[in-house]
Parts: sequence; C-alpha cells; structure tokens
Amino acid sequence: MKDPFVLAGKEYRSRLIVGTGKYKDFAETKRAIEASGAEIVTVAVRRVNITDPTKENLLDYLDPKVYTILPNTAGCYTAADAVRTCRLARAAGVGNMVKLEVIGDEKTLFPDIPATLEAAKILVQEGFIVLPYVHDDPVTCKKLEEIGCAAVMPLAAPIGSGLGIRNPYNLRIILENSRVPVIVDAGVGTASDAAIAMEMGCDAVLMNTAIAGAKDPILMAEAMKLGVEAGRKAFLAGRIPRKLYATASSPLTGMIE
Repeated sequence: MKDPFVLAGKEYRSRLIVGTGKYKDFAETKRAIEASGAEIVTVAVRRVNITDPTKENLLDYLDPKVYTILPNTAGCYTAADAVRTCRLARAAGVGNMVKLEVIGDEKTLFPDIPATLEAAKILVQEGFIVLPYVHDDPVTCKKLEEIGCAAVMPLAAPIGSGLGIRNPYNLRIILENSRVPVIVDAGVGTASDAAIAMEMGCDAVLMNTAIAGAKDPILMAEAMKLGVEAGRKAFLAGRIPRKLYATASSPLTGMIE
C-alpha cells in the first residue's frame, strides 16, 4: 500500500519521528532509531553535538544520507535564542528544516506562544522549513500555518509525561482545519498512545522519552513503529460507528428454523 508521509514536498515511508536524547550513549541511540524505522530524526542542537567535528558527534552514528536530521531548539526560552540556534545548525550544514521550540515555563515545558510566533515569522522569512511545537490550540495552529510553517506540532501532553492524548477534542478541531501536516509532539507514553493519534488522522507522531526512557528502548522503538503503522491503517480502513447496544455479527436472514 503506497501511503507516503509528505513533509515539505518530500515523501517518507515512516510516520514516526524520533528524538536522540536520554539514551545511555550514541550506540544505543543508533540501535533504537534503526528499530523504530524512523527516517526523520530530531536533535537538540544545544544538548547533542552535531556541529563540532572535533568531538564525538551524533552524525558519526547516523548517516545524513540515510536520515533527515531535524535540528530542534530545545532549551531555548526566547525567540532570539531559537533563531540563533537554527542559524547555527544551518551553518553547520545540517539543513533548512527545523523543529522550533520556545519554552515558556521550566516546570511544565509548555511553549511560549508569542515568542514561538515571533521566531516562526523570522525563520520562514529566512527560508527555513519550520515545524513548531505548540499547545493543542486550534487558533495558534492556524496562525502558524498562515505564517508559512510547513506543519504544526501540537502537544498531546507535557513533554516526557507519558500521559498520552489529554485533549482529543482540540486535536480533532486542529485536524479538521489544518491544510498542513499535523504531527503530535510530546506526551506519548506507549504504543497505544501513538496508535490513537494515528487513528484520529494525525499525519505523524514525534517522540523521544517514551522510547529512550523505556526499560528496553530497542523493543519499545519497535513497538512504537508497529503502533504507528497499525493506527494509520485503522484510520484509512475506517472504523465502525460506536453504538450503545449490541449488533449481531452473524446475518439474521436465512437462519435454520
């Protein structure tokens, strides 16, 4: 079945995007990413080395010819810092596609929406392909789409919480109104969470802690791959309507008397 995930004009087979933080070493990171089947890998520029070739570099383990490296601005608390980080990544030759995070609160790691909008405007004007991390807010998502962002990335729950999708109703509104891909970002805890996001019609799911923090990251990476695939197929297949009462599975006509 040909059902590519199209992002910024490029086709991908996998709808799972994975992060690279919190693993015990780069070797485990590589093994988990391989097990996940992901083709887009996001990297926190401020926390994981992809810019200094004189030190141990994640790109020594992940071939940029095989994976799309998606630098992110995790740890940035102002629009200026986020823009500077994206420029640094581009200067290092990583590319123009970036995951924009501007954090507004250290405890919840919720995004600072005014700063995110400000940074998105600057980055789009400078030719970046911008994927912004935001609240599950339909109004904000629409504003970012109108600015020119290539996708919107509403959170399912706070980063690293593992709570799954807390507000499916807002997410449905975002999906209904969006003309760009909707990627659930943050809060996924296990494979069923990923499947639910895909069953709702989300275009992709991004996660890090749910895999890296599992007791067996490699096995969880494989589980997430299967969860995303199953959820997407269920969405395309079309589930039966929910009903209050039972409906017989067998036909009622032609019964033996």
